[in-house]
Amino acid sequence: MTPPSRPADRRASGNPATQAHINQTVKQQREQKRQEKLAEYQRQLAKRRRGKIVWWVVGSTAALAIVALVVASFVFAPRSAPTYGALDSAGTEIEGVETFENDTTHVEEPVDYPQTPPAGGPHSSAWLNCGVYTEPQINENAVHSLEHGAIWVTYDAAALSDDELATLKSHLPSTYVILSPYEGLGSPIVLSAWNNQLSLDSASDERIPEFFEEYWRSQNVPEPNASCSGALDGPGKL
Repeated sequence: MTPPSRPADRRASGNPATQAHINQTVKQQREQKRQEKLAEYQRQLAKRRRGKIVWWVVGSTAALAIVALVVASFVFAPRSAPTYGALDSAGTEIEGVETFENDTTHVEEPVDYPQTPPAGGPHSSAWLNCGVYTEPQINENAVHSLEHGAIWVTYDAAALSDDELATLKSHLPSTYVILSPYEGLGSPIVLSAWNNQLSLDSASDERIPEFFEEYWRSQNVPEPNASCSGALDGPGKL
């Protein structure tokens, strides 16, 4: 009687040497696949690590940039204009201030003022809009602004450096002030309010803020609280 046949094994071999080779080949293939999977896992792991590092660097850089912008916004932000005691003239005596008695009337012709620059007197019916000017202004218009409580800051352009002019500007409030060069000044800087005037040699003089504190928008002017805008822009207005 013939014994039943066994299923054929494609890897089986009657030759022990051949069978050993087949078994070794199978082990090598399995090991190769395992190594490939391990290598792929390591590549994916390294990729995720690089991704985390990139995002960390990007996030840190963005955070530093935001911090730098915030700091810069404080460091380089334009300095806010100073404020003074509007409408509260207290009669404070300031060394060097000259006082005058000037009439207030509207005229159409040029006026021969007793002060240079004028600190009140007859003036044009149109006031000069307050602001910073790079050119000299017409006396009669600026005097009308003084009547409304503005301070007229005049300077000798040849006597002040750019830094000194910047220092002078740093004392100015945001409104009710006129800054302009003026020809024929007796001092590098002259501050004029209605019937009050102060001559100065330096833009760092401590009396500049004192003058503004006392006379800026004073209630003692002929027309307190009247507007300092909406009328005439002179030449060179910034």
